[in-house]
Amino acid sequence: MNAIGFRHTASRGYIKIIVAAMIGLSPAALLAQTPKPAAKPAVAAPKPAVHPAAPAAGRGTAAPAAGRGTTAPAAGRGTSTPATGRGTATTNGGRGTPTTNGGRGPATNTGRGPATNTGRGPATNVGRGGAVSGRSGNHAGETTSHSAHGDVTRGPHGDVRDVHAHGMDIHHGPGGSRTIERERADHSRVVSDRYGHGYIQRGYSYHGSSFVHRTYYVGGVAYGRVYQPYMWGGISMNVYAPGFYYGPAFYGWAYNPWAAPISFGWGFAGNPWYGYYGGYFTPYPVYASPSLWLTDYLVSQTLQAAYAAQAANAQANAQANFTPMGPDVKQQIADEVHRQIALENSEAGAGAQAAPDPGSSGIARMLSDNTAHVFVVSAALNVQSNAGDCAVTEGDVLQLRPGTPPSAPSANLTVLATKGQDCQRGATVTVGVADLQDMQNHMRETLDLGLADLQKKQGQNGIPAAPAAAAAPPVQTAFAAIAPPPDPNVATELSAQTKEADQAEQEALKDSGPSAGSSAGPNPEPVAPATPPNAKNPLTVGQTPDEVIAILGQPVNIVDMGTKKIYVFKDLKVTFTAGKATAFQ
Repeated sequence: MNAIGFRHTASRGYIKIIVAAMIGLSPAALLAQTPKPAAKPAVAAPKPAVHPAAPAAGRGTAAPAAGRGTTAPAAGRGTSTPATGRGTATTNGGRGTPTTNGGRGPATNTGRGPATNTGRGPATNVGRGGAVSGRSGNHAGETTSHSAHGDVTRGPHGDVRDVHAHGMDIHHGPGGSRTIERERADHSRVVSDRYGHGYIQRGYSYHGSSFVHRTYYVGGVAYGRVYQPYMWGGISMNVYAPGFYYGPAFYGWAYNPWAAPISFGWGFAGNPWYGYYGGYFTPYPVYASPSLWLTDYLVSQTLQAAYAAQAANAQANAQANFTPMGPDVKQQIADEVHRQIALENSEAGAGAQAAPDPGSSGIARMLSDNTAHVFVVSAALNVQSNAGDCAVTEGDVLQLRPGTPPSAPSANLTVLATKGQDCQRGATVTVGVADLQDMQNHMRETLDLGLADLQKKQGQNGIPAAPAAAAAPPVQTAFAAIAPPPDPNVATELSAQTKEADQAEQEALKDSGPSAGSSAGPNPEPVAPATPPNAKNPLTVGQTPDEVIAILGQPVNIVDMGTKKIYVFKDLKVTFTAGKATAFQ
C-alpha cells in the first residue's frame, strides 16, 4: 500500500489502540483474538445480491461484536489502522506484478487492522484490498526510469511516486507517506511503512471458501482481521468478513430511531486530535437515532486515527484551517451507516457458521445496485480529478452515483466534503474500485467497533436502554474462529523490510536520473502543470525554502520531519529534503 495505504493501516491500528484504551481492553486481550490464514483468492466472483432489507425493530441477525475481526471487539475500540499496502503491485511505473487495477495489485492482504484480535482491535486502515495505497488508478504525466537497481516512477513535477527494487514495491503517497509491499515465495504478503508498522497477510480456507488473515502491528500492538478475496473485472481485492455477529434484536435496536432524541458527551474537548480537526468536524448536539451516533463515531475515529499517525510522523503540529463538514453531508453518511447495518443484519441472518458472499457484501454490490453510496476516506490517496491531479485524505467524504460500467477498474465520485487542502468540494475524482473496497472495509470495521461500544454503553450517559434480547453478547463466526494465529515475529519482520527498502530505494534513486532510461507512464498525454504563481520565477526542484517563499509568499503551515520538511502554501505543498525542494503537490 502506498503512503496513504499504510497510513490507513496505521490509522486503523491507532483507532483500535485508542478504542481499546477507552473501553479498558489490554493489548494482551487484543492479541487473544485472531483468525487463521486463508487460501488463494478465488478467481471468479459471485453475482452481487439484492440490496439487504432493513432489520425489523428489535430483531436482527446475530451480529458480530463490534469490530469484527476474528475475535469480538471490545466495545468501542476506535482506532483504525492505515491500510498499508494493498495487494500486489501495479503495472504503473514499474511496480511489481502487473494488474489491471490502476496501480494496485492483487489483494492478498484483505482487510485492515492487525490480525491478532480479529474482532476487536482498533479498526485499522492499513492494507487495503489489493492496491498500492496512496494512489488510485493510473496518473497522467508520469514517467518511469529503469536501471540495474530498480525502476523509479515520478510525477509531472519530478516527485518520486513509486520504486520497484529488490522484489519490493515502494509507493510514496500524500503527506510524505510511504508503503512497502512484498509478496514472499509462500504467497504471504508483507506490507510496511517507513516506521515499521503494517501487517503480514496469509491465506486459509473454510469449507472450500478462501479467506485472508492479516496480523497488523501498529503502535506496539498486534491484532488480526479476516477478509475474503474477490475478483472484480480482473482486479483482486479483499472484502471484510466480520469476526462476530449480534442477535436480531440488537441489529433492530441499532437500526431504528430512539423514542426521543438524546444528548451525549463524547469528551473530545481538550484532545489534540479534536483541536486539530475541530474546524472540520463537529458532533451532533443531539441524537435521534443510533445511526447518527454511529456517524459521529465513524468520523471521529477516522480523524483520531489519522491524527495519531500524523503525530507519530511529526506532521500534526499546528492547528489547521479546515472547511467545515456540513449537516447535509453528515446525513448522507448516516444514510450509508443505515445501509451497512442492514447489510450486516442480512449476513448474520445466515448464521455464524455460514461464510458471507463477498459479491454481495462488498463494493461489487454497491457498484451495481442502482443506489448512491457514500464513502469516508480512510487513507490518503492521489487521484485524478476534473481539475487535474489532487489528493483526498482521511475523513474526506465521497459520493458514488449509479452508472459505473460492469467490471470497471475505477469509478467517478463527487467530493462532498473535504478539509480544503487538496481536491476541492464538488470536484469529480476517479478512484480505483480496490480503494473503494478499502473504504467500505474501514467503514464496516469501525461501525462494528461502534456497535460494540453502543451495546456496552446502552442505558448509560443518556443512551437509551436496549431491550433485554438486544443485550446478548455477539457470536463468533466459524470462519474467524479457525483463522491462523497471529505472526509472532510481525514487529521484527516489518522493521527489517522497512530498513531493506530504505537501502533499495536509495540505490534506485541514485541511478534514476534523466539518463537512466526514462519512459512515459501509462497515460502518454500529460496534463499540463498549473502555471506557477510567478511566471518570471518558476518553481524548480533544487530551490531553497527562501527561494520558494520569495515566489509563493509565507506558508500557512510547516511540517517538520527532521531532514525533510513540507511547506504548505494556499494552493501547493512543497517538500524540502536536506534544504532543497524535491517535490511539488
